[in-house]
Amino acid sequence: MATTTTAEYGYDDLPGLLTRLTGDEKHDRSAFSTLDVLWVLYDRVLGADDRFILSKGHGPAAYYAVLAAKGRFAVELLDGFGDFDSPLGHHPDRMLVPGAEFSSGSLGHGLAVAAGASLMGRRIFCLVGDAELDEGSNWEAVQYAGRIGLASLTAIVIDNDSSPLGWPEGLERRFMLEGWAALRVDGRDHEKLEAALTPDPADTRPRVVVAEVEAK
Repeated sequence: MATTTTAEYGYDDLPGLLTRLTGDEKHDRSAFSTLDVLWVLYDRVLGADDRFILSKGHGPAAYYAVLAAKGRFAVELLDGFGDFDSPLGHHPDRMLVPGAEFSSGSLGHGLAVAAGASLMGRRIFCLVGDAELDEGSNWEAVQYAGRIGLASLTAIVIDNDSSPLGWPEGLERRFMLEGWAALRVDGRDHEKLEAALTPDPADTRPRVVVAEVEAK
């Protein structure tokens, strides 16, 4: 991960950082659903050689707030969110946003990219939304990763009950049928998230962590 360049902030500072981003494209509810997962990843889980891909790239306010809190760029940049000359657009652009690994916004792309990147053996974490999994390209990546035992890949699904079709027997069951290790945790509990997101080195399967948060 990129070296920090500014003073770091703590979890309790995130609400204040989020208020610096304004406008409808902030997508408050979408951003808030990802906030704790993003914080735990960047504060407790991601190592120097790990990579993070945000496939759930619409409403990236929480992502920007966490990156700023971790010193990837100056917090003052948050004030210009969405402005013409701001690097912080309505979808993250890896060429503009310091610390961003992947340009996202079009749903259904990130998990396939993460699967490809995982072939190099480096740990890859990919955050997707439950409704985003209605995009069929995700399941091609899920099937592929499960078939070859892509243990370096961890998918995190934010389950805020936004998928219009729902998932019989639970979303994690669908991954398990494709050969993945699967866990469901409270998406606000930092200790449980940390434990779930720390891969078991003895497991030869890709892992999915379904982070359940309040319905939005």
